[in-house]
Amino acid sequence: MNDNYFIIYFSAILLSFLLAVGLTPLVKRVARRFDVMDKPQAAERKIHQKPVPFMGGWAIFIAVFFGVFIFRYFRLADFSLINDCLLWGIFASCLTLMIGGTIDDKYNLKPQQQIFFPLIAVAIVLLSGLHITFITNPLSQTGAVLLIGKYLGVVIVFFWLLGMIYTTKFLDGLDGLVAGVATIAALFIFIVSLRWDAPLSATGIWALLLAGASLGFLVYNWRPASIFLGEGGSVFIGFLLGILSIVSGSKIITTLLVMGLPALDVLFVIIRRLISGKSPFAGDRNHLHYRLLNLGLSHTQAVWLLWLIALAFGSLGIISTSYGKMILIICLILVMGIISAALWVKSKRA
Repeated sequence: MNDNYFIIYFSAILLSFLLAVGLTPLVKRVARRFDVMDKPQAAERKIHQKPVPFMGGWAIFIAVFFGVFIFRYFRLADFSLINDCLLWGIFASCLTLMIGGTIDDKYNLKPQQQIFFPLIAVAIVLLSGLHITFITNPLSQTGAVLLIGKYLGVVIVFFWLLGMIYTTKFLDGLDGLVAGVATIAALFIFIVSLRWDAPLSATGIWALLLAGASLGFLVYNWRPASIFLGEGGSVFIGFLLGILSIVSGSKIITTLLVMGLPALDVLFVIIRRLISGKSPFAGDRNHLHYRLLNLGLSHTQAVWLLWLIALAFGSLGIISTSYGKMILIICLILVMGIISAALWVKSKRA
């Protein structure tokens, strides 16, 4: 890697890290001032005992986009594949999620009201030009691609972004979990960008900014957390990861490998809720991270286990062919099945 490139890459992750570290205490004060707090008596699935400020996602949001606009304005990164319309569209959609999430944290919106903001956010980026024209052939061992039509591409992007939004939304149940997974996923997107994109690509820089900001927030979000991401932060992170996995060369499969276990958990939980006649968006303690606690793991052990699984599958994914990635996805499903079986056996013995 060119030394100048290394300096710029390092500057990106350091800038967002320091911004997040500096901004989080300020955001914490604002949350307390306006009583945007997570109060444990409000829901039985809470694992903390005292009120904790929400709105931590604003520190990550500001750190990331401040860095993006600095790198764009001073032309420190290659934004040739992200025109101004798409750039502002991504900003507007992420801002929509942050505002909607903060309103939800303050007023505890119903699930049918919460989904309004993700739908608007996805619509904004689609209208701004975010699209996908091909996918890697999963059966090819040479990296061949499959061209897809315009309308099918829109459908894929729509469901992919909504899936990522709800994956990180439902994953946000243990201190540090989402911030750590976001750091891992963003770093893998950056690594893959070194192969697919131009040097100093906007995608790579953006991923580093997200990784640095998430890591900076983790300083305050590690157990016992003094501030939470909040609804806005949790959905913003998944949404932005979903966008970065599409922009400037598809990295969807690599991102899916990192986020695969939480994504499968979301799918399984939604299916169980529908079968039992409950709303698919209603909160409960049936998510994998809560069930790992029921299995006997400590909070820290559960978080580290999920981090390590994400790290392991992401690492294998970047050294695998498209065919190999499909094998890894099958292995991921098997891992999820084994964990679910162990949890079921544990619950029957209890």
